[in-house]
Amino acid sequence: MQTVFDGKSLITAKMIAGSLRRGKLEHHGEEFENARVELALILHATHQQIEQRKDPAEIIRRLMSYLNATRSKVHPDVWQALIPVVQNHPVLEYFLEDPLTRWSFSKPRGYSGDAELLDYIYCDPHVAETVANASEIGKALYTHTQDVPSCVAARERRDLLTRYVDETATKTGPQTEVLAIAAGHLREANRSAALAEGRLKRWVALDQDPQSVGLIARDFQGTAVEAIDGSVRTVLTRGHKLGKFDLIYASGLYDYLAHNVAVKLTKTCLQMLKPNGTFLFANYAEGNPDAGYRETFMDWVLLLRSEVDMWNIVNASVDRNAVDAQVFFGENRNVLYAVIEKRG
Repeated sequence: MQTVFDGKSLITAKMIAGSLRRGKLEHHGEEFENARVELALILHATHQQIEQRKDPAEIIRRLMSYLNATRSKVHPDVWQALIPVVQNHPVLEYFLEDPLTRWSFSKPRGYSGDAELLDYIYCDPHVAETVANASEIGKALYTHTQDVPSCVAARERRDLLTRYVDETATKTGPQTEVLAIAAGHLREANRSAALAEGRLKRWVALDQDPQSVGLIARDFQGTAVEAIDGSVRTVLTRGHKLGKFDLIYASGLYDYLAHNVAVKLTKTCLQMLKPNGTFLFANYAEGNPDAGYRETFMDWVLLLRSEVDMWNIVNASVDRNAVDAQVFFGENRNVLYAVIEKRG
């Protein structure tokens, strides 16, 4: 089943490209040619290491370092032009033996960053058989890719969400209501003591991917979890009468939202909070050291944000006299969090 991110969700490839491309490549012709030659040498050296049967983990470690250095020093327009140079190189097939890289690049569900990809990042039992059936090279590459900083940060993010749900349930009692927007497979619920102990009234999991919605409905049948098919636009237009919540969070969605859409969504979510309720959104941070590999070999582009960017969303969305807000880094500083608490 293919799920296309179109106007229904407001997450489009065109939107992301528009957010990233700032000018015309001809303005950077010399820089592009120099970078292309340097990149060709890097890829050639990588190809030689592959032919010499060097350790896959060492090959990918070096390549990630080179790609990140290149991405960091060239103009964003130049980097965007270099991505297809990498993706058309013969070494791509080697790295696609990694189950995580292959799933991201091939996009079986039709879009980047889907819930199944997160299962590979989480090392979830759901994908254990696929990993076990990978080639020896693929397994060795996965051993490295699953532990790059962005993947470590994603697992930290999952655990932080669980903690927020459980702390909210402790604070507000058995009538606690939680909303997860773009919930994926809702893996944070697997670790929630509040859910396991029946201390939640409801945990609404909203996602536009019918496969994710179906999996949540199956895995959490008989619990407080309610799986609902819906998109960003559903939330913005109040397409579902979802009610009010003690905690609303969007953990991986803002990585794909332009500033104006992020502000609209934040405003809407704050309106859906109960008094003293909390809204949390997360975003991968600028300076992520594996972004070069992710954007090329994984074909997975995110809108990385700074602390200033996060505050700009917050400040454009709220009356600071009516809320308490904070922006902070996760433990390994690859994900930023904004937490807005509505005053009673």
